[in-house]
Amino acid sequence: MATSSFLNARQLTASGLLSLAIAASFGVQADQLADIQKAGVVRVATFDSNPPFGSVDPKTHAIVGYDVDFAKALAAKLGVKLELVATNPANRIPLLQSGKADIIVADITITPERAKVIDFSIPYFVTGQQFLVPNSSSDKLDDYGKARIGAVKGTTGEQELHNRFPDSRVLSYDDIPQALTALRNGNVQAITQDSTILAGLLDGAPDKDKYKVLPELLSKEEIGVGVKKGETALLKLINDELLTLEQNGQATSIYDTWFGPGTTSPQPRLFKIEAR
Repeated sequence: MATSSFLNARQLTASGLLSLAIAASFGVQADQLADIQKAGVVRVATFDSNPPFGSVDPKTHAIVGYDVDFAKALAAKLGVKLELVATNPANRIPLLQSGKADIIVADITITPERAKVIDFSIPYFVTGQQFLVPNSSSDKLDDYGKARIGAVKGTTGEQELHNRFPDSRVLSYDDIPQALTALRNGNVQAITQDSTILAGLLDGAPDKDKYKVLPELLSKEEIGVGVKKGETALLKLINDELLTLEQNGQATSIYDTWFGPGTTSPQPRLFKIEAR
């Protein structure tokens, strides 16, 4: 009887220690906001080759863009320095999960699949997937059902092509400039990406007069800030700041800087940042 009681006590102690370890583990994860503020720096995964969301300024060699401006605003709200971590579409979530980045501000579309592994803020940008094709090509999206189509790895455009056009041949590239090169070389008959990225891509292309963007949307895209699962305090701060940026006009100002009337490829802002 005494032996049995001793074993039960040991089992309870072991169980208790395990519970404490699990609780501690969750506690560390759920306190990332405090960890960032203690470290004095927030590491933000963002693009360095997807203008106008993120690209390297040839004069300053700094990463600049729409996403970068939002990253700066979030860092200011956190009261910490901003460290940009250059990424591409396929590497955004791995950087976050591995701890090499604290948040993602890199034109990442909110999807149910991604929401299983990371949490998203409210949308701070809304766009749609479109096709870029040579001027001589068809204007009808459905005419590309069996075409060779280029997409960027790890994007929703790549996934949507498989759903919408199962008989097409989807060729995946590391970034949108590589996809454009494939279009120029005739390796693909069309490429797909967010409408705003395609506009920025064409703006910087010396042969932009040879191509056109099809008006029909392949899909609607809502873009959010990505954080690790369970980081409720950090996510709340991000959501609150995004709403503040909308209310004080800074979100509109950032949009106008990159997509407004003063840019070479102006596009109207047809959305507002709203609570969900």
